Amino acid sequence: MVTPQTDRACLLRRLAPVALLAALAGACSSAPAPTTFDLSAPTTSRIRGAADVQVLVSEPAALQPLSTQQILVRDASGTISFIGGGQWADNLPNLVQTRLINTFENASQIGRVARPSSGAVADVQLVSELRRFEIATPGNEAVAEIAVKIVSDRDGRIVSGRIFRTSVPAGAVDAASAARALDEALSTVMLDIVRWVSGSALPRRDDPGTAAAGGDRAPA
Repeated sequence: MVTPQTDRACLLRRLAPVALLAALAGACSSAPAPTTFDLSAPTTSRIRGAADVQVLVSEPAALQPLSTQQILVRDASGTISFIGGGQWADNLPNLVQTRLINTFENASQIGRVARPSSGAVADVQLVSELRRFEIATPGNEAVAEIAVKIVSDRDGRIVSGRIFRTSVPAGAVDAASAARALDEALSTVMLDIVRWVSGSALPRRDDPGTAAAGGDRAPA
């Protein structure tokens, strides 16, 4: 015989999964959204260089841990983890590419700088690899390392190559401190790249006889 108590028990059993899903959804929605951090493009007095050269800046190649928006931490054993509560404003290689272009525009006489997708015809391309962009523990240092090659766009020849690396103290391993220190480290590296490119003897697409020597020559 079905009693009112039996009806209530059956109803509760039917509603239990719905109540559980609602509780889980409420728990997920209550988690705070991560804070988004941007990277800056430094500005300085114009770095002298060949103003008539056109440069394309490719998106840096990067391994999977660096091809995300997450802020990376690497300990002394090489173990990788990510800082919670914070993220970059874009996928990191794309963000670094954009800010490097901005740094050329802000700080160099080389004003004709774009990304390959722009369709611009260039004299040289900057091909790079983002090797490190992390907080290194236990020393709590922000480390930025980028390998860059200058490639002739006319014949694909590598004109010169160099690795740029710097580190700055991070203070604490939290999202805000890490983002601030990594931004400072990247700004130093990008200005070093701009100085190096500006001081190099860059080949011109319409001048096959342009010398390729002097890639590491200091800017005048």
